[in-house]
Amino acid sequence: MQDQPIRDKQSIQQLYNAILPALAQHVHQNLAAVIPLFDNFNLERMVDTWTKDPAADSAVEISIENGNVQQLGLRIRLEGFQKAGAETFDITKDLVFKLDRSSYTVGPGKGDSWPEKEYFSRWDKAEYETLAERWSEELIDDITQRLENLAS
Repeated sequence: MQDQPIRDKQSIQQLYNAILPALAQHVHQNLAAVIPLFDNFNLERMVDTWTKDPAADSAVEISIENGNVQQLGLRIRLEGFQKAGAETFDITKDLVFKLDRSSYTVGPGKGDSWPEKEYFSRWDKAEYETLAERWSEELIDDITQRLENLAS
């Protein structure tokens, strides 16, 4: 009998089909003022089907269906910054869910992780808002840095 939920097809599907879309809604709301500054906006779910679990059978394809995905998350892409006097640019940012055996971490993917949660644990509204706000602030900081670099 297992005490802790583990990474499997159901736990990954729950993250992909329930948690990521809800988190994306909060991110979209946080970026409502930034989105009109760009020609194109795309916020999508992503699944890493390249990274193999070192302990897994190498003959098994990496997929949500096989329950052996190591990472999934959200990717935002803002294209064609439009501001008078500024050079146009695009920006992309990922929010990565790193899936361990009995828990997962969430972060911007640079080895930096924020919360750690067990599979099937509930997310409350404050957790969605905090994470969406933190990721949105990082994106806005990246945009600001890009504008400062263009100005100098």
